[in-house]
Amino acid sequence: MSTDRGRARVTAPIPDLPPAPATAVHRRSIIMDSYPLDDEHVTVAGRLTDVEPWGGPGHEVIHDMTLTVTVRLADLVIISAEAGLGSFPHAECPLIAPAFAQLVGLSVRRGFTKELRQRLGGVSGCAHLGELARAMGPAVVRTVAASRHKRATEGEPGPGPAPLPLGTCHVWAADGPGVRKIEAGWVPGTVPFPVPPVADFT
Repeated sequence: MSTDRGRARVTAPIPDLPPAPATAVHRRSIIMDSYPLDDEHVTVAGRLTDVEPWGGPGHEVIHDMTLTVTVRLADLVIISAEAGLGSFPHAECPLIAPAFAQLVGLSVRRGFTKELRQRLGGVSGCAHLGELARAMGPAVVRTVAASRHKRATEGEPGPGPAPLPLGTCHVWAADGPGVRKIEAGWVPGTVPFPVPPVADFT
């Protein structure tokens, strides 16, 4: 197998948001950090902010909310969850934060979004914390894969490679390029991103 055909690797430029014009009315940001808690658990901490740049003092930041979950690596089940509200539009908003402890016991595998909606959808939850929670499902899966990749890169023993994300995008269709690269000998984590085209492995 060869991944070097004597040509320069093509990398895409890092995309950036265009500068907000003076007439901007809203900006939403979601940031997540993931880190190992121990050999058997990872923690994902997310933060959602809604900013209205035109608002006067006390009105610019509408929402500033956090959600932190710890997940068991063996089965991707949430074992702890805590929500926090720093900025919010109504004095009663923080009263819903304890409800997000209901995330405990959920697996972030298939069916996570449906179960989340059943437990914390509509008037049973908060639309914005709910959006943050939904985004955490894929983030947890990505965290597990990154953790395994990091351990393998550092030569540490671990549970082996992460499951393939079959069916999650066009690259990982059953007959897509990701599968064909593996069939041709590619081992995830062994070449820099972006992984070269299928032809480079044949």
